[in-house]
Amino acid sequence: MKLRQSWNKYNLYNLSRVEPPSTAFRTFFQQKWTAKALSRAYHGETVREKHWQRMFRRRLRAVVSMDPDMLARSDGYEHGEGRGSGLEPHPDRKSHPFPKTPYMNMTFAPLERRLDTAIFRAMFASSTRQARQFVVHGDVKVNGKKMIYPGYQLNPGDMFQVEPERVMFATGAPKDAAERRAGRKARRKQESSAQSEDSPSSSAPASGPSADTAVDSPDTNPRETLQSLLSQAHALLTSSSSSSLSGKRKQDLRAFQRLLKKTLARTHMFPQSSTTLTDSLDAQLQELTQKLNLNPAPPPQEQVDSRSLSPDTMTPENSKVLRRALEEARDNPIDATKPYATPWRPRPYMSAFAFIPRYLEVHHKICSAVYLRHPVARPGLGEVPTPFAVDVNSLAFNWYLRRR
Repeated sequence: MKLRQSWNKYNLYNLSRVEPPSTAFRTFFQQKWTAKALSRAYHGETVREKHWQRMFRRRLRAVVSMDPDMLARSDGYEHGEGRGSGLEPHPDRKSHPFPKTPYMNMTFAPLERRLDTAIFRAMFASSTRQARQFVVHGDVKVNGKKMIYPGYQLNPGDMFQVEPERVMFATGAPKDAAERRAGRKARRKQESSAQSEDSPSSSAPASGPSADTAVDSPDTNPRETLQSLLSQAHALLTSSSSSSLSGKRKQDLRAFQRLLKKTLARTHMFPQSSTTLTDSLDAQLQELTQKLNLNPAPPPQEQVDSRSLSPDTMTPENSKVLRRALEEARDNPIDATKPYATPWRPRPYMSAFAFIPRYLEVHHKICSAVYLRHPVARPGLGEVPTPFAVDVNSLAFNWYLRRR
């Protein structure tokens, strides 16, 4: 059973049932070889063995706590309990064992400096192979410059950044059959529209005042905007991905649907007030857009009548619901052309791998991270994430010492 640096559900199952290798009826050479094979399958599976042997270092980085109370009790040595106090311990006092430092877990620490491994540790890719693909395809920058070498050795203070779309694809849930079908339809529609635009009939320049008016008049009809929001909310509630939504979000979407239906029905019930309602909705949408820090369309030339902004048009609760819906539609929209499921949600079985090592500082909003320092071993903790025990890493370390 081999383990990999991957978020695959089968790899997670293997991680849950990993056991130390059997040492019965095995020579010391065989034990070292087995430990080396197991650990190398996880640490640096894409690195050739000869390359790793050149990277291997006998010196293991570690730090020791300089707590004065601990130094007075043990003289800074984990096996010297009570040496520096000068007093005999009380017979009724229970001694607290000093946590041991797992030095052998730092055997594969040089591999953590690689760019592809750091991208995987920062949760920008679902596996080291995918992180390597991102680097080779030119989607990664180091200190503001494109880096296409996965084996680049990071130095303390280096900042690396991955394209946000690639990170959302790597960490997002995959599409189901219905979403893939919708994506194919959207791509066909885009291709057909692009072909129609490139046709000679459509490329001919239009002349006359009617053409200038068509270009200068933007499509800022609030009814169409609300109608599109209503269709998006309906598609979100009826899609197969609605099971992953929280109950609170479903309530907000249903309330938003009722609000839009009520607002859209007013123009059909009272045709004489359609102009007033349209101006009112236009002003309210413009106000909400300014609060959301969006780029609104230019306001119309004529001023909106202040009497049309009546309190009966929209209550504060409905305004909050509309604002929340607009924020969600802006930040996490439904887009069938994306290679991942939209609205974005984490991929399954991701929580078991959701941790950041101490030697990285990650900013997930801009998909960038800083390599702060080299990983070290400290009392009770080895900063190199590994699924193997200290004994297995110790045998692998002895194998690479070439003392056979």
